Amino acid sequence: MIKLVGIILTIIGIIGVLAFGIQAINSTDSFSIFGLDIAVSEADWAPVIISFVVTLVGVVTILIRKKQQLNK
Repeated sequence: MIKLVGIILTIIGIIGVLAFGIQAINSTDSFSIFGLDIAVSEADWAPVIISFVVTLVGVVTILIRKKQQLNK
């Protein structure tokens, strides 16, 4: 059961990182001044960070469960 929760969290986190990451990248504008490219981001990066944390929690949950199974 715990492994299933870890897998679900990992999948949801990866989907969130991809979806919110693409949206954040598309919200970035760039312009050139004196030959230098300047990028200005108006994106909210919080959903990307939260999705990444959810992914990490899912992976850690899976790894902890595997370690517990090996110790039995």
